[in-house]
Amino acid sequence: MTAHLFAIKLVDLDEIWEPLLEVYVYSKILILRFPKTEVQKPIVYHLTKDYDLVFNILNAAILPRKEGVMALELSGTRKNFKDGVKYLKDQGVHVKNASQEIKRDNRKCTDCGACTAVCPTGALAVQRPEMTVIFDQEKCSVCELCVPACPPRAMEIRPVDQTLFE
Repeated sequence: MTAHLFAIKLVDLDEIWEPLLEVYVYSKILILRFPKTEVQKPIVYHLTKDYDLVFNILNAAILPRKEGVMALELSGTRKNFKDGVKYLKDQGVHVKNASQEIKRDNRKCTDCGACTAVCPTGALAVQRPEMTVIFDQEKCSVCELCVPACPPRAMEIRPVDQTLFE
């Protein structure tokens, strides 16, 4: 088999697997904090209409200072999920993962960069020219891929210890 034919076969495999990967359902429980200027707008409705996401409202409240807080489970394809969360943030909604978060133990980290190869959101990246690994908690989607990829086990899953409705 020549290299040319082998390359064609790889392309054929991509054509088969790409539609299957798009069907994969991605789901997370999120805490949304709506600023008082956005509380009355149908923002969550647009997640279904415009981004083909399914949501289940687990709890919701408007706080005394008129800020809205909502816990919801959001599901859909990974691309739609990412686009929907970007839409929420563009509307001024503060989005946070509800149940857990990823933390890095800087004392254990050796800056090997293994985690950066698997991070789909760019939350883990090599800072140049220092060649140190930086971790941006805000970009982290808590996909947990970095945890098993980290040789010194510096990446950890921790439960969020905040009350949902402070």
